[in-house]
Amino acid sequence: MKKLLHYLRKHPLHVLLLIIPLALIAEYTGWGAGWIFALSAAGVIPLAGLIGEATENLAAHTGPRIGGLINATLGNAAELIITLFAIQAGLLELVKASITGSIIGNLLFVLGLSILLGGLKNGIQHFDRRHTINTAILLAIALVGLTTPSLFSHSTASDLPLRVEELSLCVAGVMILLYALGIIFSLKALPTSGIGTPALPDKEE
Repeated sequence: MKKLLHYLRKHPLHVLLLIIPLALIAEYTGWGAGWIFALSAAGVIPLAGLIGEATENLAAHTGPRIGGLINATLGNAAELIITLFAIQAGLLELVKASITGSIIGNLLFVLGLSILLGGLKNGIQHFDRRHTINTAILLAIALVGLTTPSLFSHSTASDLPLRVEELSLCVAGVMILLYALGIIFSLKALPTSGIGTPALPDKEE
């Protein structure tokens, strides 16, 4: 009992794990959508913290590259879960909004905050040139892939919606392939200094 109390004092948010059974009870006993959403949202908070701790421990053993990849993958687990259930329910607009919010949050908030805090702590930071170019190219391709089906969807042609869906599926497949190739390139071809480390900048030829 003392160990449990000591653990809860050290990790107070883990008390919210007890809400997860209540969320299941609310789902199967018909408490209402509001109660189900509130209890589920509260139960996810400690799970997110546990995922963060797990990825940090993995990064300590696997290195910054694999650890960063795992962190980026599991960091979007919430969006992936929402997307799967929303697609199953036919809520495609919710899926688009969730993906758009995730992209904006990761690009603007997370990256900007990381650069700001890294600069305040370490001063001037040096970024690997090849990694930056690789990321910028993938970002540009992703923007083109996301905007192209949207531009065609505003047309008034009668048979165009079906073709737009086919185009969206093809674009999604290409983006997944490029993402996998980008990860392989980052893990194999780039130097071990990584992003944001105080590595020396590349010399001009």
